[in-house]
Amino acid sequence: MEQSTNPYEAPITSAIPATDDISRQMQGIQWPLTLSFKILALTKQATVTDANGQVVLYTKQKFFKFREHVEIFTDKSRSTLLAEIKTRKIIDWSARYNFTDAQGGEIGSVGRRGWRSIWRAHYEVFNPGDDTVDFTLREENPISKVFDSLLGGIPVLGVLTGYLFHPRYAAADQSGTVAMRMTKQPAFWEGRFKIEKFSDLTERQELNLVMSYMMMVMLERQRG
Repeated sequence: MEQSTNPYEAPITSAIPATDDISRQMQGIQWPLTLSFKILALTKQATVTDANGQVVLYTKQKFFKFREHVEIFTDKSRSTLLAEIKTRKIIDWSARYNFTDAQGGEIGSVGRRGWRSIWRAHYEVFNPGDDTVDFTLREENPISKVFDSLLGGIPVLGVLTGYLFHPRYAAADQSGTVAMRMTKQPAFWEGRFKIEKFSDLTERQELNLVMSYMMMVMLERQRG
């Protein structure tokens, strides 16, 4: 005899709320991701695609505007706003950049670690709700960035640096376990980075870290 359905049982619903565009955008993407930007572009723009070439994030900002407000879209058409990055400070070595979704809900934030970032890039990533550091972004091989920066602008040599030097940036949690790693890749006339994931994270944690990498790349470009 077939068992009857319990009328008091809660209905089965999707694990992702209908309004959670962040989770929907990150769900099902194929890792590793690629973060790329045009070196000679007059506007600040960056694209994140997954292993299948699907656009995950896209931003395009005016040169003097990206400092205080970066808009993140779902694709290059810029028809759907996914998230925003804002700061109340003019760029300095200790500014905090806050990430929110299109409805204003907090996703997280990233901040440069002051004087520690002079020699090697050092950023701290925060999940929403507190000021406890959840992840630390550190440059693993700063000598590679030095040579890449010094030789990158020299004709012919600049092309070769992408094949010789590969700066790496690890995102580690409080225990020191690496959750993601971004590595610079060889490319002509553009900056290209591969982002690999090594830990189980929520979609919002993934987006928080990927946007932290995106903001770090923009800020480090200003420093050369």
